[in-house]
Formats: sequence, structure tokens, C-alpha cells
Amino acid sequence: VQLQAFGGGLVQAGGSLRLSCAASGFTFNMYTMAWFRQAPGKEREFVVAISASGSRTDFTNSVKGRFTISRDNAKNTVYLQMNSLKPEDTAVYYCARTTWTGSGTFSQNRILSWGQGTQVTVSS
Repeated sequence: VQLQAFGGGLVQAGGSLRLSCAASGFTFNMYTMAWFRQAPGKEREFVVAISASGSRTDFTNSVKGRFTISRDNAKNTVYLQMNSLKPEDTAVYYCARTTWTGSGTFSQNRILSWGQGTQVTVSS
């Protein structure tokens, strides 16, 4: 299993970034995909998840209305569109393979595979 995340970078507050995660080594359209992030000195936290078909999504409250997750099962890729970025969004963002456990229930304990992470830095 490989999950390769890219698209991170440095952006000013209020700006946008689009992260991508290319998956291989498993049947992509059978798994929920998620993004987590880890800020310096903090624990890794859940950001957003999308079900295998793309019909369900779940967001942590701090990114609702600003972030959008989507997936292209034909390309084995999941995307995270981040708008209206804030300095507190600065973190390493990780894509992950998991299963759908219900809104508000996603945690690191249920992650099946992790990507390598991509740095997002938002300057004020």
C-alpha cells in the first residue's frame, strides 16, 4: 500500500491550497479516505474523511465551510481543497486509508495506512 501526498507549501492567510493523495496497492474504491494533520508540538488530529463512494463526508469543526474533500476513484486519488487558510492550519497533512465509522468518530486508532505527509505553512 502506498499513499503519496503532495501539494503542500507556503501560503498567506486567506489563501488556498489543494492537496492531492495518490493511492496504490489496494482497491481504492472500497475504502474511506481521510486527512489528518499534526501541528508542531501537538498531537495528530482528524481533519476530514470521505466515504468510499464519495457520498459521505465528515469534517472537524474548525475547517467546516473552508475545506472540501473529494475523490476520483478512476484515478485513485483523493483531494483536499483548503480555502480561507489561517495560521492555525499550519501543520503536516497526512492522507490515510480507513473505514467509515460514522461522523465524529474518526481517530488514528482506526487508520489502516498512512501517507508520508506534506507540509502546509500559513503565514499571517
